[in-house]
Amino acid sequence: MSAMSSVAMVQSQSLHKVFVYGSLMAEDVCRVLLNRVPQSSPAILKGYHRYSIKGRVYPAILPVENDKVTGKLLLGITDPELHILDEFEDVEYERNTVEVSLVEWKQLHKKDFIKMTTGFMEELELPEAKPRVATYESFFRQGPENPAAS
Repeated sequence: MSAMSSVAMVQSQSLHKVFVYGSLMAEDVCRVLLNRVPQSSPAILKGYHRYSIKGRVYPAILPVENDKVTGKLLLGITDPELHILDEFEDVEYERNTVEVSLVEWKQLHKKDFIKMTTGFMEELELPEAKPRVATYESFFRQGPENPAAS
């Protein structure tokens, strides 16, 4: 008996990643449906095209070579939440397993961009302020061989 309940517990605890490309990209919509806003990451689904549907307020996607759909990857979706999202979709909806590419600007570049923006604001307060582009260019020229002056 305990082995069975342990397996059921594992199954009920499984988490999913869900690619969304329409109304579910809106945090307010997710909050109403799931009572929370899941963590997410911008994502691209290659080989598909987003279509407007006449008479509907939401889009559909269909496979199309050499095309892509931008959307979001919702992270940490529970089984009950996945069921809610499935029920929210229209009757023509069919869930499929797909591969998406994450848009990793946030993970890779946000920290550097904030550092550049901080430098811009500090230089803006100087009497001979440089334009934003010049400030960013000076940041990019800094590296291990050209450290910033302190």
